[in-house]
Amino acid sequence: MKKQILAIDDSKAIRFLLQTVLGKDYTVVTAPDGCSAMYWLSKRNLPDLIITDAQLPDMQDWELIEQLASSGIYRDIPLMVISSLDKAQADAKCQEFGVASNFTKPFNPVDLMKAVQQVINNDTKVASAYVAHAS
Repeated sequence: MKKQILAIDDSKAIRFLLQTVLGKDYTVVTAPDGCSAMYWLSKRNLPDLIITDAQLPDMQDWELIEQLASSGIYRDIPLMVISSLDKAQADAKCQEFGVASNFTKPFNPVDLMKAVQQVINNDTKVASAYVAHAS
């Protein structure tokens, strides 16, 4: 069974790119905004990785990432950020929220794929976190 990735970005082109680049090896679910992503997660979906833009149209900058990082259920899901924010600022925020990897737009899809493989292959906490918090 393929590992699952939730990709969140308001850009249809970025969502399509992520689906295209990652879809061969992973099941990629996309969401255009933070509320859609949280709704999908609330249906007891637990992806192996979440890739999100730090700036989403329906939330303040970093709000979704902050919510996920502080959630008892979702905080153990690895996060990757793709943003157009200043690299130094984004790096500091990513470190604050425990983000696994940070990419600045525009990004190299090959580098992103390598980072995704590394993050997913090194993660073993997600399944046990879901079992612990689902009851």
